[in-house]
Amino acid sequence: MFRKSHDSGYKNVIDKIRRRTLAYGEKTLMAEFTMGIGAGIPEHSHPHEQSGYLVSGRLELAIGNEIHTAEPGDSWCIAGNVVHSAVALKDSVAIEVFSPVREDYLP
Repeated sequence: MFRKSHDSGYKNVIDKIRRRTLAYGEKTLMAEFTMGIGAGIPEHSHPHEQSGYLVSGRLELAIGNEIHTAEPGDSWCIAGNVVHSAVALKDSVAIEVFSPVREDYLP
């Protein structure tokens, strides 16, 4: 699959948080998240492994029992079924890859 860059396809997830699916295949799905300052993703877990990269902004990430401050260029990998959450300390953009594919994120 190849997808040209575009500005459409965003879905509002939670107040000040938008998501759009970028590309996906049989085993992985890549999504972009935009988070406005102060936006929070509550604690949750899912069976998918989740690898992320912070493009811009600043996030506080809670992964299991650890808290991390992510800045542009930082990356992470969250094993499946591990509780995690995030708060945007600045307007932020993150790219996340999920394996296996998150069916609920397919267009």
